[in-house]
Amino acid sequence: MKNRFKYVLLLLVMSITYTANSQESKLWIEFEAAQKTGKVCELPDFSFAGYHHGEKAIPHVKHKVFNVTDFGAVANDGKSDKEAIRKTVAAAVKNGSGIVFFPKGRFLVNEDNDDRKPIVIKGKNIVFRGSGSGEDGTVLYMKNYLPAKDPKKLWTCPYMFQFTGGGAEKVLAQVVESAERGTFKLKVNDSSKIKAGNWIVVRVKNNAPDLIEHEMCGCHVDPAWTAIQNKGVYVNEYHQVAKVKGKTITLKEPLMRRVDKKHQWNVLAYAHYEEVGVENLAFVGNWQDKFVHHKDYIHDGGYSLLKFSRLSNSWIRNCRFTDVNRVVSVSQSANVSVLNCLVTGTPGHNSVSSSASTRILIGMLNDESSQWHAPGVSGASIGSVFWRVKYNEDTSFETHASQPRATLFDFIEGGFFLGRGGGARQNLPNHLEHLILWNYKELGEPEKDFEFWSSKTWFWKIIPPIVVGFHGAGTTFKEDQIKVLESLGTPVDPESLYEAQLKLRLGKLPEWLIQAKNKK
Repeated sequence: MKNRFKYVLLLLVMSITYTANSQESKLWIEFEAAQKTGKVCELPDFSFAGYHHGEKAIPHVKHKVFNVTDFGAVANDGKSDKEAIRKTVAAAVKNGSGIVFFPKGRFLVNEDNDDRKPIVIKGKNIVFRGSGSGEDGTVLYMKNYLPAKDPKKLWTCPYMFQFTGGGAEKVLAQVVESAERGTFKLKVNDSSKIKAGNWIVVRVKNNAPDLIEHEMCGCHVDPAWTAIQNKGVYVNEYHQVAKVKGKTITLKEPLMRRVDKKHQWNVLAYAHYEEVGVENLAFVGNWQDKFVHHKDYIHDGGYSLLKFSRLSNSWIRNCRFTDVNRVVSVSQSANVSVLNCLVTGTPGHNSVSSSASTRILIGMLNDESSQWHAPGVSGASIGSVFWRVKYNEDTSFETHASQPRATLFDFIEGGFFLGRGGGARQNLPNHLEHLILWNYKELGEPEKDFEFWSSKTWFWKIIPPIVVGFHGAGTTFKEDQIKVLESLGTPVDPESLYEAQLKLRLGKLPEWLIQAKNKK
């Protein structure tokens, strides 16, 4: 609680400093005008990110409560609670919904005599609820690491707690007319299997030379980048259907990427679960070593704590993660919010990551642990928002290749330097179009003529981004590698692009957001 109070106080000081020095952003003025006329502008609309598109507060659900102590778990007794937790989860899933409740105390999930397998939660309307993430709350303690599925593949360690959806993604229709970024309508050859309220996938996977050229925005494709050249450009947007009329689908959210019919875009069913939550818990690992990047699978992922996969309208809030290699992965999901969380302890590999997901909101996150990769994106993620996040000066944001697009780092405070992007060489570039740094406050030493498309190394290649209100340490940029550079050295108004876009769309800031900013 003390750390969170300090964080909120820091945000208040940042806001006061910003207000005294800011100037109105030209790009923001252009965005406001474009919203009135319906034109496409340089800035994508990120306002639909997060739980229920930012329009609803995360609920305090009142499902039937399944207390882990009723299934054999005993806090603070030094004995494993892993099987008791599994039994509790099974009962909640069988019920069709439920709160898996943890009273105060320390619960053990991977002791010496336990199996070396994760705890998998596969059900909708399931909420893990603890009794607080502080020292006097609920701790889920992972003593032993989970081994990699393949020790030679360092990334194959499973996460200890895996919340996952399921089902088959079947092709429902093909797109028959092109559609611009920012629009809401798709015309398909057959809409008979698509209904209002359905979730769908809008997808292309095509290595047509003109599509790759468009994706690269004039940048050179290295011969070693075999994924994009051989497997092709891969765009995967998750959407909810607002209306179907004839063969026209109206989406709840705007397209984040232009759709060109000649490249064979498909509409698929989205296999997922909804309304899954994790709240008021501390996840503690036993990672104590000095981290060495890619030393072995234990360093890279032995203590991986929490994964969301194939979930929509779900959340993680008010949680602490201590002594872990990988904190949280939100994978193949849509409209998930990760809010008001804290990362502490021994530095590890990854912080909170949006992987191959759409419109994920990661906000009010304080990463004190200096994970090698600070919060960021990987895979075909699109529309991810990192909002009012803080991390230390000795780490920097993650852009982990495999075709992430349209990512907003919004009112961030943290380190900034080359080399923490990540990703295998064959999967480069690190980030495609519309990486946006908005009012990013850099900590640490300044960089001179910083390159987003590095001439010094193979592992840092970012399509020219949009940089607005970048300030703090005094870094300068190689400007021919930036699409838009506005107000370098001075923050802009609005201080948060996500908040401003959400307010513009809804007419006012929603109460949940105001409370989140003021939460102590």
